[in-house]
Amino acid sequence: MIYYTLYIIIYSVGENMTRFFVSPEDVGKKTIRLSTEDITHIRSLRLKPCELFTVCAGDGIDYICKLGEKGAAPVAEITEKHPSRSEPGVKCTVYIAYTKGDRMDYAVHKSVELGVYEIILYPSARCVAIPNNIQKKVTRLQRISLEASKMSGRGRVPQILTADSFNDAISRAKTADIPLFFYELENTLSLKTALEKQTAEQSITGLHGQKESIPSISVFIGPEGGFEPVEAEKAEKAGMITASLGTRILRNDTAPAAALTAIMYHFGEI
Repeated sequence: MIYYTLYIIIYSVGENMTRFFVSPEDVGKKTIRLSTEDITHIRSLRLKPCELFTVCAGDGIDYICKLGEKGAAPVAEITEKHPSRSEPGVKCTVYIAYTKGDRMDYAVHKSVELGVYEIILYPSARCVAIPNNIQKKVTRLQRISLEASKMSGRGRVPQILTADSFNDAISRAKTADIPLFFYELENTLSLKTALEKQTAEQSITGLHGQKESIPSISVFIGPEGGFEPVEAEKAEKAGMITASLGTRILRNDTAPAAALTAIMYHFGEI
């Protein structure tokens, strides 16, 4: 048997501009109102009036701006705008069971980098720990989503949401064009085969194809201890597509990144 060594050089391309996010109501025809925090950040960067930066309002538009003034208040003066080039042509919603420690931090950060549309947290039978103050956890993770969006040049900030129960999460996930349920005991249908079959049946082509509507995909990830068999049965009966992420067992903070990478590659987004 011959083994091959593959060397991959990772590099980054794209606009290297500081990125800020504002609310849609902050965007005017020629200027954008900045928050006190953003103004402090700009001053700490010592940006000159001629230097450009990017402002996003979650509408998929990148506003290229320079520092201006409106009365006594600093504002972002719009010089041009264009559709954000970083938003993928598929809407991937990742469902992640509550996990202990800071594993969720990693899962959220990497999912946002890879182009997730939104993240929904939910309780499962084998969850090791469920936060006592879920809203505090969501607020923390939303902040991580914001920072990851800035770092990766996203055109919007993915929302961190919650489902009240496993059944509630399944009810939401099953409505996607491709509802994927990753089960560690699945040994027949791989993610690759599931994507090829579903995209062929539904004529889904992604951002670079001819389909007008953006396809939606659910990525359902279980807890540290895996799913209870009854949960897998409920998911299948609800219409979820039970698939495998390979022969190796992935942690639930690694699995979202692995699934999203494969999905984005399949749709030509990587």
